[in-house]
Amino acid sequence: MPQWRACVIGQPGSGRAQWSSGFVFLLALVGTTVGLGNIWRFPYLAGQHGGGAFLLLYAFCVLVVALPLMVAELAIGRHGRRGPYGSIRRLVTAEARPASWRALGLAAVIGGLLLLSGYSVVGGWSLAYVFRSASGVFDGVDALQAAEVFRALTADPERLLAWHTVFMAVTVVVVGRGLRDGVEAAIRWFVPALTLTLVGLVAFAWGRPGFEQAWAFLFRPDFSQVGPEALLAALGHAFFSLSIGMGALMAFGAYASAGQALIPTALAVVVLDTLLAVLAGLAVFPLVFEAGLPPESGPGLLFQSLPLAFGSLPGGRYLATLFFAMLALAAWTSAFAMLEPAVASLAERPRMDRAQAGSIAGLLAWALGLVPLLSFNVLADNGLATGQGGLFELYNLVTTGVLLPAVGLATALFAGWVVRADTWRLELRSPALYPVWLLLIRFVTPVAMALVFLQASGLLGPLADWKSL
Repeated sequence: MPQWRACVIGQPGSGRAQWSSGFVFLLALVGTTVGLGNIWRFPYLAGQHGGGAFLLLYAFCVLVVALPLMVAELAIGRHGRRGPYGSIRRLVTAEARPASWRALGLAAVIGGLLLLSGYSVVGGWSLAYVFRSASGVFDGVDALQAAEVFRALTADPERLLAWHTVFMAVTVVVVGRGLRDGVEAAIRWFVPALTLTLVGLVAFAWGRPGFEQAWAFLFRPDFSQVGPEALLAALGHAFFSLSIGMGALMAFGAYASAGQALIPTALAVVVLDTLLAVLAGLAVFPLVFEAGLPPESGPGLLFQSLPLAFGSLPGGRYLATLFFAMLALAAWTSAFAMLEPAVASLAERPRMDRAQAGSIAGLLAWALGLVPLLSFNVLADNGLATGQGGLFELYNLVTTGVLLPAVGLATALFAGWVVRADTWRLELRSPALYPVWLLLIRFVTPVAMALVFLQASGLLGPLADWKSL
């Protein structure tokens, strides 16, 4: 075997760190995919688009669109054994393809940093609410008081900056310590703690007055609600929920062992990610319905409606503290993955170690986060966007509505049509599943990703209003 090939696939002597076990790799991927959006967005979408019927539609979208792309990103990372930019560059060189494809790796790194910068602001909200809940701020509050607590937090740039800095500092310290001593050590604690907390909250919600209504909201099939709008919602959430397009899967895939079966691993991650999202719905919505609150989408559910629901319950202070602690853990596990592509890419440069790379990447993400952070206060009347957090929404649109879907689409084209099929046949080593994966990544996933891009960027808005047709 040629020497370069041994290095690429991570044989002994390659000097590349690896996950200590396949189970830890699975935990890391679950932590990457389970984030803030799973806690509120997936249950809300299921309830709004047909309950159990939407779950079936979502499962279809995951299997035929998101899963093939997830496998592609993991395979790119493991084959290249570098950060996203380095792995793409190695594949481009080995396959003798145009050098312009290297920009794909750079775009993935940039996308991860931009997403992290805004994500850290919301992660800071979660940390702030842990302490507010523990101090009894939400005990017996009404709707106006709960809204005022959130408004007071977002209107104070100094408080937001402090929590944003704390959230980012922990992220930088963990990722900067390396794979085994940093990311893996945190994942071993954070993901099980998150899961057990979520199960405990579901156990508490079981038997509450609102549980039956929440179950019907999530699972009662209503096929009359399934149409183009529901399909686009399922496609979009399947893409964003699995952390595709931000380079995280490429970065984590680079540490996977050569013997790790990527397709079954990705399938297990999809199942666990969906299960945890459903559990989140069963934990959250019984309390929301019991309090007579609307299950509205967005940060308002987490930071206004839920505190109001917790405040009306006996022992609600402790439940709220536990919930927001879980939310912070979910945010951190995803944040580690968002920062890793930039850190891994910078650490590949001569005379730069992980600690230095983490500090540089983290400082850059922290500075970029000042834009969404200040959009709720200092920059609220900037003229570029209107409404509370208008610039935050604009920032989010550019990142999640344009850059990440574009990276996902380009990745599907790169994996399906630029890299030779024989390369993936050797990398995936799954004779039964490989032909199906290749068919999907070449013909189905790119079309679906184009729809996700058009929908997320707002260009498909008129077509989504199917009920008016």
